[in-house]
Amino acid sequence: MARFDVYVNPDAAGRTLIPYLLDVQNDHVRGLQTRVMVPLWHASMVPTPVTDLNPSLEIADQRLIMDTAALGAVPLKYLKDIAGNLATHQLSIQNALDVLFGSY
Repeated sequence: MARFDVYVNPDAAGRTLIPYLLDVQNDHVRGLQTRVMVPLWHASMVPTPVTDLNPSLEIADQRLIMDTAALGAVPLKYLKDIAGNLATHQLSIQNALDVLFGSY
């Protein structure tokens, strides 16, 4: 597991709105049984995203919105299917986290 990996949402019913979860946890934190994840919503389901807080990202030819304020811990046992990695968007992802936590 690596920071910025994108996983298929393990909740089959929730995939309609939130198809993926983005791993934002630092890779140096080890030994936990969870990873900090951010939901990635279908862009069409988010009427007015806050520009810096909710960046638009793309994975598997789908436009997605990062719901930064909804981040949470997900048990490792549920994170099975990797859909890709968004490390190329590190600046916008980190900026969104900084906006949420006031580190800007």
